[in-house]
Amino acid sequence: MTPALEVRDLSKNFGGLRALNDVDLRVDKGEIVALIGPNGAGKTTFFNCVTGIYQPSSGEIYLYNPDKTLLNGKKPNVITALGMARTFQNIRLFGEMTALENVMIGRHCRTSSGILGAIFRDKKTREEERATIDDSYALLEFVKLHELWNEKAKNLAYGAQRRLEIARALATEPAMLLLDEPAAGMNPQETIELKELARDIRDSRGVSILLIEHDMGLVMSLSDRIYVMEYGGCIASGTPEEIRANPAVIKAYLGESDA
Repeated sequence: MTPALEVRDLSKNFGGLRALNDVDLRVDKGEIVALIGPNGAGKTTFFNCVTGIYQPSSGEIYLYNPDKTLLNGKKPNVITALGMARTFQNIRLFGEMTALENVMIGRHCRTSSGILGAIFRDKKTREEERATIDDSYALLEFVKLHELWNEKAKNLAYGAQRRLEIARALATEPAMLLLDEPAAGMNPQETIELKELARDIRDSRGVSILLIEHDMGLVMSLSDRIYVMEYGGCIASGTPEEIRANPAVIKAYLGESDA
């Protein structure tokens, strides 16, 4: 398989605290991979290192889009432009902007018009603005929010806000999409719709996905492979069937049997 994301021996120290300890992880092209573990295991710290919010203390992070690119030392906006996008555990939309405007912001890294274009409104700038609007509306259609294109983000239902955040991430044209607890706070129907959307993103757009998630029903039914973290390290990896039967995972996270 061809990798989309490869992380080798990733460690992160905060003073005397080691939050990540030599974590290895790989997502192949076309895969949906889950990263699970108890609260405080280091999952979001891992995401923050991979996306440039934190600089790792050691280890290497490679993105393949299509060439192998070392991400260490690169800023988040550069990593986004290289082809990696993410969502956050706490929704970070611009509440006073419309759904369409929120997605248009995501297109910024794929546009070229500068200050002079905005001032003089030349033909190239006008065409680019129209393309941005059309592409953003198409993404709203993709996540089934097009009828709410002119609604302020703060007025959308919770599940719709989650889908809007994913649409904004997709607007950057990623090859690799990181989802941080996308099902958090969703009702069962919204979770089903999220699972269908994730598969559609992978199947129709060719985007590889890495997600952090606590909903084990979603993880087991959606993921091709799963990595399990505890105390900053990876204690297991494998298919959902292998993870479900792994004694170390059962003890650390899924819960020990009473039998």
